[in-house]
Amino acid sequence: MKSVVLFLVVLHVIVFLSTVEAVDKGNFKTCDQSSFCKRNRALEEGSSPFVAMLETFQVSGGVMKVDVMNTKTSVLLQLELHGLLGNMVRMKINEINPAQPRYEVPDVLIAEPTKQSWTVTKQDTNNMEATLTKDISIALSSQPFRVDVIMKGNVVTSVNSRGLMNFEHVRAKNWAQKLEDKDENGEQQDGEPVDEVKEDDDDDLPGMWEETFKSHHDSKPNGPTSIGMDFSFPGYQYVYGIPEHADTMALKTTVNTDPYRLYNLDVFEYELDNPMALYGSVPYMIAHNTAQTIGLFWLNAAETWIDISSNTADKSMFGRVLEFVKGDSEVPQVDTHWFSESGIIDVFFLLGPSSDEVFSQYASLTGNPSLPPLFGIAYHQCRWNYNDEQDVKNVDMNFDEHDIPYDVIWLDIEHTDGKRYMTWDKNKFPNSIEMLDHIAAKGRKMVTIVDPHTKRDSGYKLYQQGKDNDYFVKNKDSNEYEGWCWPGSSSYLDFTRSEVREWWGNMLSPSEYEGTTMDLFTWNDMNEPSVFNGPEVTMHKDAIHGGGWEHRDVHNIFGLYVHKATADGQIKRSDGKERPFVLSRAFFAGSQRYGAIWTGDNMAEWSHLKASIPMLLSISLAGIPFIGADVGGFFRNPDSELLTRWYQAGAYQPFFRAHAHLDSKRREPWLLPANNMAAIRKVIRERYALLPYWYTLFYRAHKTGIPVMRPMWVEFPSDEKTFDMEDQYMIGDALLVKPVTTAGTTHQTTYLPGEDVWYDLATYNKLKGPSSHTATAALDQIPVYQRGGTIIPRKERVRRSSSLTLDDPYTLTVALDNQGLARGNLFIDDGHSFDYQAGNMLYRNFNFLNNVLQSRTIDYNVKFTTRSWLERVVIVGLKTKPNAVELSGTLIDYQKLDFTYTPQSQSLVIRKPGVNMGEDWKITLS
Repeated sequence: MKSVVLFLVVLHVIVFLSTVEAVDKGNFKTCDQSSFCKRNRALEEGSSPFVAMLETFQVSGGVMKVDVMNTKTSVLLQLELHGLLGNMVRMKINEINPAQPRYEVPDVLIAEPTKQSWTVTKQDTNNMEATLTKDISIALSSQPFRVDVIMKGNVVTSVNSRGLMNFEHVRAKNWAQKLEDKDENGEQQDGEPVDEVKEDDDDDLPGMWEETFKSHHDSKPNGPTSIGMDFSFPGYQYVYGIPEHADTMALKTTVNTDPYRLYNLDVFEYELDNPMALYGSVPYMIAHNTAQTIGLFWLNAAETWIDISSNTADKSMFGRVLEFVKGDSEVPQVDTHWFSESGIIDVFFLLGPSSDEVFSQYASLTGNPSLPPLFGIAYHQCRWNYNDEQDVKNVDMNFDEHDIPYDVIWLDIEHTDGKRYMTWDKNKFPNSIEMLDHIAAKGRKMVTIVDPHTKRDSGYKLYQQGKDNDYFVKNKDSNEYEGWCWPGSSSYLDFTRSEVREWWGNMLSPSEYEGTTMDLFTWNDMNEPSVFNGPEVTMHKDAIHGGGWEHRDVHNIFGLYVHKATADGQIKRSDGKERPFVLSRAFFAGSQRYGAIWTGDNMAEWSHLKASIPMLLSISLAGIPFIGADVGGFFRNPDSELLTRWYQAGAYQPFFRAHAHLDSKRREPWLLPANNMAAIRKVIRERYALLPYWYTLFYRAHKTGIPVMRPMWVEFPSDEKTFDMEDQYMIGDALLVKPVTTAGTTHQTTYLPGEDVWYDLATYNKLKGPSSHTATAALDQIPVYQRGGTIIPRKERVRRSSSLTLDDPYTLTVALDNQGLARGNLFIDDGHSFDYQAGNMLYRNFNFLNNVLQSRTIDYNVKFTTRSWLERVVIVGLKTKPNAVELSGTLIDYQKLDFTYTPQSQSLVIRKPGVNMGEDWKITLS
């Protein structure tokens, strides 16, 4: 019997891994195959049955409440409108007396948001108006129910203006029939009292009470519980966010396609230009126009679909031409329709008005991004799989022999004992601690994969302890849920339970995870969760989690809980001293608190390289800055040109890791032709030189929520040319990057926005914006431009790894704007611990004004000391040669400095100021 089961498991895995041209979309639902999606999408505009009963209105401090009735069923809901500090409004709608509680998402909001009082300014039988601040107000209409969010007198978001609200109340099957059986005293025949509720004509549509997809049955013990709402954005033409999709950054109309779907799924070799669900879900959308940026956060962890339409995008070409000829046009508007399978309506309106304020508002709700250790933002080398200890040693040695820095080497599932996570294959890795120490001696780290499915084996410690403590997810019959994944028959730990997460974290300590040291970190893959033999390659929706909640309620947050448990475990193993590093494939709102995310199983194709940019920008806009795509593509074999160009793109993206499939050819840089290897080495070194700038950006993201990798419109909010631009982007406010994403490219055209100047980062050639600039893009070149008015810190010494650069000297590149001004920041700490939280850090401001470059501390309460010093200053855009360059400071003896001025590039190089980077100083040009 066991041999038969093993054969079936192996057969299934072979089928799962077999090479195909693209994803088998038949494994995943369309809207027509999802009954709740189909029901919500079929709702007719303008026929809303919901009425706000303003006679029930009450206000207390920051919360306004009013009952809302479904006139079709007489079911009562309660609307709450919370005024929140910091230009935000929260709207909650739930049943007043549900037959059983509905799921409200925990652990995503970092705290209950601080409320701000409303002032009611108008109230009559059909309307109510209230103000939150002098700029923010809301208008509530009774019949039909509608809410308008108003900013400075303009409606920026309308709620239920199209009448598509839906709230399927919790009830038993045939509940309406039971009403007909009540006696004349208003009681059912069994004597139980009932409410006076009208029958719903659509109460027995297909899929409401049970549903089958392919061979998988969903018992739906709680019946239909979906919720939905429409939101319109008058005055806006572009919306962004709601990752993860392999689609454009500016979201497209779904009038002729399926809606965008949010449902974490294991989709390998995913299809591009498609709204189908992928590995992560953040139900958060941003709208932007030249005047304002706003956000909408739909706090729901169930399967969710979003329809989008636009009065501009949905016009035919003829209609747009006619409009132009007539000389009139309507105000642009984006209409969206959100619906989820269960839960409540819980929505936050983030009212900016700037994009930076929206980013910070979202972070104030869901948490600021964690600050990664320095090695986390350096270069990572990964493959499924490095075969054994000798293979690891050879790869490590070859990086040194070819003078290519790297920080982390990764091991995929084959390093384990039979896919038992937190174990080692003793034949391949008999001396794992010695291997880890060898890597660590060069300042490097290792990452091993630890997936959330657990091999069902009574001799396996992780499984047996999980079973003994009743830590696994249950099936609908309350037995241990069983699915297939890499180990074969597997159980799934219930990470929604805090005690399971605590235990999991303890298991990561070196005393439990044998053969490990503090230099080993973690990769959580397959945590959507992936179930090879489950519906849509995931867990059955009627599986049961802690508290009795169905998997349908918690699906999209499951991966976040795995990520959280692992990150918390790494922190705990160091007694709270060391920052964690955890990479997760699945994600949700709040995942930014726990580490890095990547875009999953992409392909070694030019189209996937190109698509990685809008995918990363979308995730970044959704509050998760530590993001990347597998360099080279996971599946298939990139040619040397594609691999080189992908390295160049990856070096200028937040998370920089090369990864490859088991069946792909080895592709370490030294295996390529010499010119390709040289180009890859060059761009990896560029990444390391810019690590001080990257690290400073991550610190700012950690403090403010402002992303590291940004769409062009974030920095140039009034330039409409940038609003749908997705082939170039900003790193911070200083660097513009335009990766080469087309084979055979020798020249690349980049749009340089703004009224100021830009500098080619390689040549310091000065360029004026706004303009389109065409430059050569040889195989060893990626177009990168520094914005005038910025100062970038660098470290130019080539080292084996980032930790070896800690005390190295700095170079400052000062790019002057048209007024001869520039500014920048630098964050310095030990690169790995939480000591910065106690002030063991430096945060410096550099400012160039009136021919004086000055360094001052931003925070006078810090106490960190550094041995790093200023080795060189490069000032570009300086129109005249100075007569002298002088260094001075409170604790510094006055001295003249050597310099070289090049009139052709208007560049000044100041050599060896020699000042400590922690001191206040001035360099004066006279």
